[in-house]
Amino acid sequence: MADDKDGREKQAADEDRRQRERDVEAELSRGDEPEPAFDDETAEALEAALEPLTFPATGREVVAAVGDRELETEARVYTVADLVPDADLEAFDAPATVRERVRRPAVAAAMKRVVEAAAELENVDFGRSQHEAFERTFRALSDVDELDDEEGVHAIADWVVDRIREKESVPGSRDLRRQGAKYCRAHGYEVRDDEWLGV
Repeated sequence: MADDKDGREKQAADEDRRQRERDVEAELSRGDEPEPAFDDETAEALEAALEPLTFPATGREVVAAVGDRELETEARVYTVADLVPDADLEAFDAPATVRERVRRPAVAAAMKRVVEAAAELENVDFGRSQHEAFERTFRALSDVDELDDEEGVHAIADWVVDRIREKESVPGSRDLRRQGAKYCRAHGYEVRDDEWLGV
């Protein structure tokens, strides 16, 4: 690569992208999410119901197989179809991957909306690292105690879906994080630079 301004900018952008991917992988591997919203028995029953499927399985295949299965939380009862996208754009590696997705219902419902909106586009590019960054952003918003009833998750999911429909493309993860930080600050929660939302 040439040692000029364009070459240095490309190297810096590539390194930034690689660092974000490493951050996402580290966060996912730590598993520092709160306890599941539904009990272990419900989670195990869901995994058992998914066993007959061949994995990887698309969201559409999961919904077709177990979409009406109920997942009860303290707050309400969801179905798998409420939390998993009815689309071929996303595939799950194993039953445990589906369980991990639905364990935080507000985050799962937001990802469902985003994936289904993106699936309506032609030739959409919504890769695994971008997908993981979106999910991590929704989890970070969900973890903000100052935001009531998952308002931040819902508001940013609305923003993403609107952007997809208006611009016919999926916003970048940096734009999503920036919008999430803007929402938090507007609602009295200061986002530090060393936090995931601190772009």
